[in-house]
Amino acid sequence: MAFSLPSIASLNSPLIGQTVSVLREYLPSPAPMLGAIDRRIPVPLKQLAAEAPLNGIFAQAIDDGEFDDFEGRRIRLEVNGGQPGITIGFWAGRLRVIDGPGEATIRGSLTAFRTLAERRQDPDQLFFQRRLVIEGDTELGLHLKNLLDSVEWKVKIDYLYARFKSRPWRQSKPQI
Repeated sequence: MAFSLPSIASLNSPLIGQTVSVLREYLPSPAPMLGAIDRRIPVPLKQLAAEAPLNGIFAQAIDDGEFDDFEGRRIRLEVNGGQPGITIGFWAGRLRVIDGPGEATIRGSLTAFRTLAERRQDPDQLFFQRRLVIEGDTELGLHLKNLLDSVEWKVKIDYLYARFKSRPWRQSKPQI
C-alpha cells in the first residue's frame, strides 16, 4: 500500500493555516536556545559576522553623516527575555559590534525585528503596539528609530544568500 503526498494546492487550505497558527502560538520560543548559543559565541566572531553587513547596508547614510549624532553611543538590540542580543556602537565613521550593555535597549520578538528589517510595518506601529520596547535612554532609542525610518535601506536576503553561496569554500566539494 503506497501513500501519496498531498498536493501543493491542499497545503494552502484553511486547516493548514490554522494548524500553523496554533503551532506558532503554543510552541516554545527559540529565544532561550538562541541565548545559550549567543553566550558561547565570542565577540570577535560576532564582529566578523555583523559589522561588514551593517556598514554595507547603511553605507550611504553613514557617508551622508546621518549617524554622526551616534558617535560614541551604544544601543543594544535584544530578543524578549534578554538574550540573544547585540550591542552596536558608532565610532570613527563605522558601526561596531561591542560587548556590554547599551545606553538604550530596544527589545522585541524575533518576528517584530524581522518585520522592522523587511519594512512590512511602520516602526511607530511596532512601538505603539508594544511589539518593540525602548528602555534606558529613550531619547537615543527614538532617535535611532527615526533614523532607521528615514533612511532608504533594504535587507536583501536573496542577495546575501547568493553572496555566501558563491564563496569559494562552498564551491569545492570533496571527490569520492
